[in-house]
Amino acid sequence: MILDRLDRASRYAGLHPGFDKALAFLRRADLRELPLGKYPIDAERVYATIARSKARRREDACLEAHRKYIDIQLVLEGVDEMGWKGLGECRQLLKAYDAELDCELFSDPPAAWIAVARDSFTVFFPEDAHAPVVGTGELLKVVVKIAV
Repeated sequence: MILDRLDRASRYAGLHPGFDKALAFLRRADLRELPLGKYPIDAERVYATIARSKARRREDACLEAHRKYIDIQLVLEGVDEMGWKGLGECRQLLKAYDAELDCELFSDPPAAWIAVARDSFTVFFPEDAHAPVVGTGELLKVVVKIAV
């Protein structure tokens, strides 16, 4: 897992071939003005979703994990208090892996909570279970999916 600010994102470009394309999208000058929805960047290998969501309480959140994609989650409005736990430490399976949705859910409590503020982002790799969209009020976020 990585937590950083968008203005320092260039240091992560070499982590994966899809990061350059993902970061170029996240640096768009018009990013906050784009309509909500899905944006193909490199077909299904790299794509972004812009969403506005009502934040959940910590006790209502569950951990999710993905096998096919790395998540880059950029907060545009609000503070997302994301939970995190290493996937290898998750023991309480809530919903088995769904290959079509690329998601499995766990009811384990997170090992840590991370306050991700405006213009900050997280990178969750397949070994990172995470519980996003936690806090108060509404959140506006961009999630970029990068195929592993």
